[in-house]
Amino acid sequence: MISTGRLVQTLGGKGVFRERQATFEAIIDKARTGFPYATLEALATRFEIPRETLVRVLHLPPRTLARRKKAHRLSADESDRLLRLARVAARAEDVFGSQERAGAWLRGTVRALGSVRPLDLLDTDLGAQQVERILGRIEHGVYS
Repeated sequence: MISTGRLVQTLGGKGVFRERQATFEAIIDKARTGFPYATLEALATRFEIPRETLVRVLHLPPRTLARRKKAHRLSADESDRLLRLARVAARAEDVFGSQERAGAWLRGTVRALGSVRPLDLLDTDLGAQQVERILGRIEHGVYS
């Protein structure tokens, strides 16, 4: 399981979570009320996720994304999907030791996933579980 610190860092750090020590409860509350739009940009920048991929994974049409940017806030459903992406990305960063290597792995094809990019599976909860299972295998040294 990833730490709250790593998850907060992945979602934009102290600019988003003003609490001194963010907890899982604080992250959940923020997701329920809608993350600031800045969390989306922070995650995309941190892991070099292309905008087209982000739009598809989050089920956000480009016009809706433009409205969210103008409003500076995501909806609760969009925040939940962003949280799922952030959770997996943070786990990948823990496993690979750097955000650059984690981003490259998320964007590249993985044979253990049927030569599919991990990012392409993160639009569903079951796909995210598959990716997390592969990360767990890699972490424990199982050939994947």
